[in-house]
Amino acid sequence: MIDYAGEYKKKLVSADKAVQAVKPGDWVDYGMAHSIPIALDKALAGRKDELRDIKVRACLSLQVPEIVKADPQGETFTYQSWHFGGVDRKLYNQGSCFFIPLLYRDQPGYYRNDLDVDVAMIRVTPMDRHGYFGFSLMNSSNAAILEKAKTVILEVNENLPPVYGFEECIHISQVDFVVEGNNEMPVATPVQSNATETDRKIAEYVIEEIEDGSVLQLGIGSLPDTVGHMIAQSDLKDLGMHTEMLVDSYYELYKAGKLTNRRKQIDRGKGVWTFCVGSAELYEWVRENRGLLSAPVSYCNSPEVMAQNDKMVGINNCIEMDLFGQICSESAGYRHITGTGGQMDFVQGCRKSRGGKCFVCMSSVFEGKDGVTRSRIVPVMQEGGIVTDPRSFPVCVVTEFGKLNTAGLSTWERAEGLISLAHPDFREELIAAAEKMKIWRRSNKI
Repeated sequence: MIDYAGEYKKKLVSADKAVQAVKPGDWVDYGMAHSIPIALDKALAGRKDELRDIKVRACLSLQVPEIVKADPQGETFTYQSWHFGGVDRKLYNQGSCFFIPLLYRDQPGYYRNDLDVDVAMIRVTPMDRHGYFGFSLMNSSNAAILEKAKTVILEVNENLPPVYGFEECIHISQVDFVVEGNNEMPVATPVQSNATETDRKIAEYVIEEIEDGSVLQLGIGSLPDTVGHMIAQSDLKDLGMHTEMLVDSYYELYKAGKLTNRRKQIDRGKGVWTFCVGSAELYEWVRENRGLLSAPVSYCNSPEVMAQNDKMVGINNCIEMDLFGQICSESAGYRHITGTGGQMDFVQGCRKSRGGKCFVCMSSVFEGKDGVTRSRIVPVMQEGGIVTDPRSFPVCVVTEFGKLNTAGLSTWERAEGLISLAHPDFREELIAAAEKMKIWRRSNKI
């Protein structure tokens, strides 16, 4: 037998020793969410005064990195994220984090073809008897990051659940240093039943369109959660899963006997995912579950791959939509909120699927920080608003007032349909704007 345990011992060092590999001017990668190191991050923060110009890439931070706490002004460390959650958004607003735009499916290719990685440091499961460390809850782009890195450092955490899949691990022979961390429990986000009556009404419209045997992609937020919860209570059966984010809704569907993956055309019998964030119970369901398949995002989010499944159904949120059919899901004007993520990937993939459908959902209005109620359907995007999905990619738009499939609709048909989905209090001013924009027929009635 090859002595992998001996190789492990040779590469085992303290976190302080491992981060000595970082040199001035380096690009450092932390991975994503549960992969982001803790002991190594703290050790690197301790080198603030002896380093300069260290650029750190991460994604969906679940807690404030120590390097940012030590250097909030970015004098030594420049922190940037591929996708914003609450932590990254707060850091961005403080001027402590930059955003990296991307289509999520392309991220591994960016690393393999375009980006430099001097040092990669990520958290992993303990090494198995064959010499492999697992990426656990975060597959995403970890394999590509580690392939490209000049120096690979792993932080072992015994509480990260092992999972099954592909490109979901790295071998000890490919590693430069191993650090044993403090075995923190993965950050859990308890399920919250905060669905509104508006959420439930929107979910009803979506569920009307889902058939037995559909393959589901549920995005993040209360609306997709509500859809998942209501499907679990419905008469639908033999549903499948092909998603980027594995969330508690899928576990709920499984417990209800709805999620079987039996009628999928590819990866039959397996629920496919690339990263997992949710409750502690969800993480235990993922642990060594052969009914779930962890895959890199280049596979999960590939429109060509997901479209091989019939009845592929994507359910996502947006922030606002204009009368031309442009969708913004990542900013409110200049105020950055999240990122493109995989929304465009699933918009394209679901449309390619035989019988596939892609839903973009929103409440018709929202209350701003100034207490003023505003429409999410607007004449044109706010100044600074980011177009996540261009008007040339059709979706089914859903509000509490109905749904509209934008495929093949002219500008006036889109305007008419979207205004019918707006809150009645805003329809007249939207009609006036559409007339001014020359996308309104005078014979139209709402």
